[in-house]
Amino acid sequence: MADPSSYRPRPGEIPDSPGVYRFRDEHRRVIYVGKAKSLRQRLANYFQDLAGLHPRTRTMVTTAASVEWTVVSTEVEALQLEYSWIKEYDPRFNVKYRDDKSYPYLAVTMNEEYPRVQVMRGHKKKGVRYFGPYGHAWAIRDTVDLLLRVFPVRTCSAGVFKNASRTGRPCLLGYIGKCSAPCVDRVSADEHRDLAEDFCDFMAGRTGTYLRRLETQMMEAAEEMEYERAARLRDDIEALKKAMEKSAVVLADATDADLIAVAEDELEAAVQIFHVRGGRVRGQRGWVTDKVEAVTTGDLVEHALQQLYGEETGDAVPKEVLVPALPEPVDPVQEWLSGRRGSHVSLRIPQRGDKRALMETVERNAQQALVLHKTKRASDLTTRSRALEEIADALDLDSAPLRIECYDISHLQGDDVVASMVVFEDGLARKSEYRRFQIKGFAGQDDVRSMHEVITRRFRRYLAEKERTGEWTDGEDAEAVTDGATVGSAAPDGATVGVDTTDGMAVGGDTTAPAPDGTTTPARDGLGALKDEDGRPRRFAYPPQLVVVDGGRPQVAAARRALDELGIDDIAVCGLAKRLEEVWLPGDDDPVVLPRTSEGLYMLQRVRDEAHRFAITYQRAKRAKRFRSSPLDDVPGLGETRKQALIKHFGSVKKLRSATIDQICEVPGVGRKTAETIAVAFAQAAPAAPAVNTATGEIMEEEEPGRPAGPSGEPVTAGAPDDRRGQET
Repeated sequence: MADPSSYRPRPGEIPDSPGVYRFRDEHRRVIYVGKAKSLRQRLANYFQDLAGLHPRTRTMVTTAASVEWTVVSTEVEALQLEYSWIKEYDPRFNVKYRDDKSYPYLAVTMNEEYPRVQVMRGHKKKGVRYFGPYGHAWAIRDTVDLLLRVFPVRTCSAGVFKNASRTGRPCLLGYIGKCSAPCVDRVSADEHRDLAEDFCDFMAGRTGTYLRRLETQMMEAAEEMEYERAARLRDDIEALKKAMEKSAVVLADATDADLIAVAEDELEAAVQIFHVRGGRVRGQRGWVTDKVEAVTTGDLVEHALQQLYGEETGDAVPKEVLVPALPEPVDPVQEWLSGRRGSHVSLRIPQRGDKRALMETVERNAQQALVLHKTKRASDLTTRSRALEEIADALDLDSAPLRIECYDISHLQGDDVVASMVVFEDGLARKSEYRRFQIKGFAGQDDVRSMHEVITRRFRRYLAEKERTGEWTDGEDAEAVTDGATVGSAAPDGATVGVDTTDGMAVGGDTTAPAPDGTTTPARDGLGALKDEDGRPRRFAYPPQLVVVDGGRPQVAAARRALDELGIDDIAVCGLAKRLEEVWLPGDDDPVVLPRTSEGLYMLQRVRDEAHRFAITYQRAKRAKRFRSSPLDDVPGLGETRKQALIKHFGSVKKLRSATIDQICEVPGVGRKTAETIAVAFAQAAPAAPAVNTATGEIMEEEEPGRPAGPSGEPVTAGAPDDRRGQET
């Protein structure tokens, strides 16, 4: 626990102007970001008598080791910069809302030639129209099924669409009239896009005009005695009305508004949001958060607004935003919202009428969400705390290990040897901190050497980062580990810095869309990616209190030896052996045996099993990639675009292999020099043709160097009788 007076700036140093400030801990990790109309007045509040501070604020200022600030021109700029830094640094003491589920949206991919209607989750994409969020995916599918009768827009995947185009036969929906079948040119691209636009207009609430138009067309068809067409229009109108009934009118005058309600207690808060478009509730979502700082309801509303509308691909800002309490001050927030929308936004508290009644409904939903969350989580919080305390007692640690890192080695009979590093903070998996390694120091299977290499590489990077930020000056030369260092460059001790890959979820900011297990395509983690000029260490900058290795005494000894060689003696190490679930400590002849009912043992098992899962997933992906490799991968300068063009032109690698250089040159973008290189690559990769005995017609084994040949030139194989000499050679 630090003394705030040790890093308190002098009052004259702090400017009396708007700005954003950051508190950092001893590892230069940003732990809190805040904004202020007057930096001098706001920061002075943190450096008063500790007894007068809110308990969470007291914890924050005693955890911090420094504070810094950035001056801006206006409070709106401060609001924008605060949100950017919260997203970038993910500070532990800021309010961070967690979605209580991944909400599905009804999406229309207007960025495609033939727009597609589908269910989407996760991050929003540019050029896609979103409606929702919905509580359940089946609710979207029910709505879409009703609307496809009137708006037969494409819903099939790209593969199904291409297959139908190739065969000239539409899918089942095309046959039953729920798809206009642009895949077989029943409608043009422009006509299909018009259908998609009408679909989006209807979903956006512009329903009255469209229904009146259909009713007019139905009456005209009836007058002209086109009764089948009139009946079809009648059924279309009924389908649209049925779809509209699924979202009842709650506000008159086709109002567009978002209603935000907050339910809170001393420890946690729940936020519920109703999206009203065209007077109808089009979606609902909820967030929960731990109140790790002293915040008012207005502060919670402000953070919710930032998260809801802050992203470039975030929700569109409606004309009205109704809230239970206004942020203080409210003018910068309202100005920011208006800037996001491009026109004036009304941010206010509803006082009476339908909007007040609907706000009460949203508030009841927020209260129920908080009760449900606390019911699910109360025992979990207690259990995690007890588990960490049991681990600290069993391993004789000074305090509970709030950050635990676990390492596991994975391979298949000595091939594709990889390692994983998973991180648990406060007993919960922190997947953004997961890391993956390829073992590069040696070939073959040796779990002990592999563990030593991985621990060395991980903590060498930690020490290098500490020196780069000026916090560690113990004499080790880390000058070689600087910005611009590349994968495979020499480290100070002469070892080679291997390829460290990540799961892509937090390095530089998911990120790509995560897969269901939380991983994405690995990215190379060169040391040049370590940004510390502005104090932003990304990779291995934060030390754990406990290192867990998957294995017994040998693996534990290797990990401890790696830390000792780096001069690190303040990080505990233990191992968890699978056979009897024994906990091994460095230098001990006997393991620590925790009771089978121990919450501490259960947490160590969870950490170990997660490291094993993450390692084996990476190892399998590497093996699958190696199996999918082709000679084209070894052609220098041949990228994915031209590889795909070659396969598309010839149809398969087999046909490409038998093609001549002139035929390869016919592929767009492939010159003669590249074609010759491709031909050479295939020739080198192809197995040699088997030799044939001209006398017998039998296939002979390939001659090995130094092996004598038979009378007709055929090689003499070991262990086979030689007809001339009557003996084995």
